[in-house]
Amino acid sequence: MLSQDVIDLGREAVLLCLKLSAPALVVGLFVGLVVGLFQAVTQIQEQSIAFVPKLIATIVALSLALPWLLSQMVDYTRELIENIPSTL
Repeated sequence: MLSQDVIDLGREAVLLCLKLSAPALVVGLFVGLVVGLFQAVTQIQEQSIAFVPKLIATIVALSLALPWLLSQMVDYTRELIENIPSTL
């Protein structure tokens, strides 16, 4: 296995991790921004008000994106396993 092959595998793995984490991170970012604006306007500085909506929204986003996440992981794994003979 050449060093370029190892670099390509690592790059693909990192990009897949970024793609898989994007839905939860984007939803958490958006909900955090909305809750932060709400807290700034109402001057309520309670920690649980920021945590609970982000947690619920992230769980909902992950449950809705789960079929896509699983298909991405299965496709990557299948491609990785199929390419084992050519990389050895």
